Formats: sequence, C-alpha cells, structure tokens
Amino acid sequence: MLNFSPSCKRNQAALLVELTALFSTKQHILEIGSFSGQHAIHFSENIPNINWQPSDVEEHFSALQQNLTEASLQNCQPPMILDVAESHHWPDLQYEAIFTANTLHIMSWQSVQKLFENINKVCKKGTLLCIYGPFKYQGKYTSTSNADFQCWLQNRDLNSGIRDFEKVNELAIEQGFVFLADKSMPANNQLLIWQKD
Repeated sequence: MLNFSPSCKRNQAALLVELTALFSTKQHILEIGSFSGQHAIHFSENIPNINWQPSDVEEHFSALQQNLTEASLQNCQPPMILDVAESHHWPDLQYEAIFTANTLHIMSWQSVQKLFENINKVCKKGTLLCIYGPFKYQGKYTSTSNADFQCWLQNRDLNSGIRDFEKVNELAIEQGFVFLADKSMPANNQLLIWQKD
C-alpha cells in the first residue's frame, strides 16, 4: 500500500467501535484528508450501510486513488481532490456525516479556519462532524508524548501544531454546530463529535 501509515493502522480498531455506533443510521460520509485511504477501506469493509467518500489534496491524490482502486469496494467512492482552504474544491453535495483524522495538527491554523468556513457547503441539519486526533485543553497537553509531538511538528512546519480544543469548538459553534461528545481514545488522542443544528 502506498503511503502506508502505522498510526492509522493502530487506531482503526478503536475508531471502528465508535464510528459503527455513530454511523448506524448514516449513509453518506465525507472523509477529509484520506491520505493512504486506510480508514476509507477499513470502515467501508466493516460498516456495510455507509457510502464513504474519500478526499485529499492533490499531492496525495495519486497514491490514494491507486490504493482505493486496488481495494475495489462497492461502498467506497472514487476519491476527489479537496483542499479545504479552496471554496471551489468543496463538492455540491450534502453528507450525513463528515470524518477527519489527524489532519488539524498537520494543516495551518488558517486552513483550519477555512475548513470551518467552508464546511457548511456539504452539511445539512443533523450532519455529524467527527474529528480525531490530539488536542490541548486550556493550553495544556494531555501527555508528555503529545508535547514531544508538538516539538516534532513545529520543527517540520512552523504552521502546524496540536490545536486547542476550545478554539476549534468556537469555530464549530460559529458555523452552527452543537458539541455532543469528547471521547478519549488510545495513545492520547480524542474523538470530538458535533452535530449541525
């Protein structure tokens, strides 16, 4: 598999438990930042009622497309190019749920803001927004490993970094989302869940 991610492999089992329950009555799911497509493949294989739409920036698109073609799953759609900061990239479709994993700390804060500014284009009343990854609370890391990870991220790209839950939640509320849950996940990650009001 191209662009194989060990961390993605490690978190699949725990995420599957949560997403199976969350998406039990959902059909059309948009994934933002699919990268290798590991989540798209795993969740499509194990949650048969969903119709999964993978997406990523152009840089990762070729590898993502190849991996999904090889998987050949009926309920996983061909990937689309989506740069969250570009309003014209967002599809003219509405989804019942949006999922993204380990993306907010990779993109710049400006891109995180643009994501929330543009996300209403693909939402309707009741749409779930599920964001997985590490977060800070009141400016504090949940573990020393996350603090170390922050250093690694900053050395790699000064625009990246672990985001503050409070600031992300504020962006979601501004776009009409109601916060539902914060689930602690393995390896000091969180699954944050909002619903479009």
